[in-house]
Amino acid sequence: MLRTRFTETFGVEHPIVQGGMMWVGRAELVAAVADAGGLGFITALTQPTPDDLRREIARTRELTDKPFGVNVTILPSINPPPYQRYVEAIIESGVKIVETAGSNPEPFLPAYRAAGIKVLHKCTSVRHALKAQKIGVDGVSIDGFECAGHPGEDDVPGLILIPAAARALEIPIVASGGIADARGLVAALSLGADGVNMGTRFLCTQESAVHQKVKERIVAHTERDTQLIFRTMHNTARVADNEISRKVVEIEKAGGKFEDVRDLVAGARGRRVFEEGDLDAGIWSAGQVQGLIHDIPTCAELITRMVAEAESLINSRLASMLA
Repeated sequence: MLRTRFTETFGVEHPIVQGGMMWVGRAELVAAVADAGGLGFITALTQPTPDDLRREIARTRELTDKPFGVNVTILPSINPPPYQRYVEAIIESGVKIVETAGSNPEPFLPAYRAAGIKVLHKCTSVRHALKAQKIGVDGVSIDGFECAGHPGEDDVPGLILIPAAARALEIPIVASGGIADARGLVAALSLGADGVNMGTRFLCTQESAVHQKVKERIVAHTERDTQLIFRTMHNTARVADNEISRKVVEIEKAGGKFEDVRDLVAGARGRRVFEEGDLDAGIWSAGQVQGLIHDIPTCAELITRMVAEAESLINSRLASMLA
């Protein structure tokens, strides 16, 4: 068994996290990760209302008696969701672990602390991780440039970002971006991380509630099959390569603004990809790690395999290199 500061602080068996993913972090996936000994997160804003979140938390509890958490991503918008009410739903439902992302979570930390909730904050740079540590989060998940979604604007890959964070921080660190198997897990631990976060890899599991065509496309894709959109808008996002993402990149290169791509990148279109399997209906997040994904296992198969192979790598291959 791999015991780290992360497993001890957050009370889980294995140092493996399924982070929040829009339209993906639902009860079936989260419970499967939890039952396998990892830490799964329900995505709060996938649920239309705080009451729907309460019901999703209750549904997850019906499926597992293991620890799980809820992701709350706070982003600036014209019509922001009622974040405070979502936070209240989490607290009142008795959830004890929260993953925060996007804006500074400091306004909500007193309420989380009062409820005995551990907070894992997602960052894309050492400076942001240091700020998160200063305001009192319990751990950070730090995304390298390889990751799906928003990798920040520094373009620093995990091989550099993780040891840089490990040198600067005192709280547990979860490495995120580019990890899909035991080799990534062992590498992350060697770089100074206390665990790993996987998004695209968990997207491509049997319990993931996305269309089978999406999973098959991930298996077929290579590490080169992503696009970086919103680069010219300084809000970079890594998404799967498809007709829509290529079109967005072309519009940007021609000097287009957000208004010129707004309809193409609408969340409703991305949701159609996951629910209907129309792979060119909209943009959908996927990391370069697609090139390391070659099957569609259950969460139990994936986590059990990762831990067993990681232990083997540590005990045999790496140990054998010692003179």
